[in-house]
Amino acid sequence: MTPPVYLVGAGPGDPDLLTVKALRLIQGADVIVYDKLVSDDILALIPTGTTRIFAGKTKRNHHMPQGDTNELLLSLWRSGRCVVRLKGGDPFVFGRGGEEALHLAKNGVPFEVVPGITSSAGCAAYAGIPLTHRGLSHGVRFVTGHTMNEDMDLHWQSLADQDTTLVVYMGLTTVEIIVEKLIAHGMPADLPAAAINHGTRPEQRIVLADLAGLPKAIRDADIAGPTLLVIGHVVQLSEQLAWFMPNSDSDQTHHVKNSQTL
Repeated sequence: MTPPVYLVGAGPGDPDLLTVKALRLIQGADVIVYDKLVSDDILALIPTGTTRIFAGKTKRNHHMPQGDTNELLLSLWRSGRCVVRLKGGDPFVFGRGGEEALHLAKNGVPFEVVPGITSSAGCAAYAGIPLTHRGLSHGVRFVTGHTMNEDMDLHWQSLADQDTTLVVYMGLTTVEIIVEKLIAHGMPADLPAAAINHGTRPEQRIVLADLAGLPKAIRDADIAGPTLLVIGHVVQLSEQLAWFMPNSDSDQTHHVKNSQTL
């Protein structure tokens, strides 16, 4: 009997953050369809002989359009193979796992979702930033920067709540618009903010600034690639906590601060 299609979360990059179930499925799959955000260290865990298919996406550059990925999963399952769809972070948090699950369900294909540590939890933890903290933040909001533009009809007023931590996935290329909109809707310009680049990986870098200075700080740091933005009072704890994190011993982990430092 053909097993279900497994939609597996690979976490933010550190292979030690994989769940036991995710690792077992990776090592037992016949074919793995993976995204750009799956780290090289995790790909190295795939056994020799396992078929690998890249279905990565970046902004405005889809190596494989989502519709084609959906059909590929269907075709691979029908071939009788054990299929793992490997996604960075968690499949159901800005991972389009829901779209793939719906396509499989509509075609009568069994599937199983294996949650992964989402980037906001993993990257913030490795940067010494609690997403909530008594007296600093009573909640957290998750949004994606990929769809943020001048015409996007978001409820910026609610996003500008300084008592709630705001986490922006994939916000590197739209950070100036994000900052402009938040400040225009009442978020304090001097609110602590961070950009976590390649979070949880050996090359992790942490850029700290106030909200108004975040775009310039990011430009000055010349960072590229997967970057998570965290905005809120909790960011101020990074300077107290990050240095005590085991991963902060790496020479490649940096705190870069602009002239409007926390």
